[in-house]
Amino acid sequence: MEKQEKKKMPKWAIAVIIVLVICVIAGATGETKNALGDDENKTNTQENVLEDSDTTSVIEDTQEPVEDTVPTEYKNALTKAESYSKLMHMSKQGIYDQLTSEYGEKFPADAAQYAIDNIDADWNANALAKAKEYQETLSMSKQAIYDQLISEYGEKFTPEEAQYAIDNLD
Repeated sequence: MEKQEKKKMPKWAIAVIIVLVICVIAGATGETKNALGDDENKTNTQENVLEDSDTTSVIEDTQEPVEDTVPTEYKNALTKAESYSKLMHMSKQGIYDQLTSEYGEKFPADAAQYAIDNIDADWNANALAKAKEYQETLSMSKQAIYDQLISEYGEKFTPEEAQYAIDNLD
């Protein structure tokens, strides 16, 4: 009988939840100060204004460390993905496959997906750059280039990205 593996929540997700709980608690303690007597309310009104701006800065301050909670493996996958996109003009699926391949980068699927979700890439521009490479170096026809761009054994661009490239070739 096979044992089913439990899916664990990523550490960065746990950190985000902890930060949100702290922010909620910080907001709740500000509300309890409003329940004080009239003499203290005059002073507390000024404190609450300061506290509100402090809470905003606490929230802003906690947003940076959340990025620091992204695992190094995820950051490295994103760096590799950006490199593949900029230097080799690869497709989204091609990059994902390269990141997770046992013959490639060997990143875990969740790190590769993080990279794909967070990469700043123009997939149409990548498809066009790849199409120009095929046209100039291999003297391929537009139909052959299109087929290579969408092939599951080739570049793995979407049909829309491949069509954009073909439409914009010289």
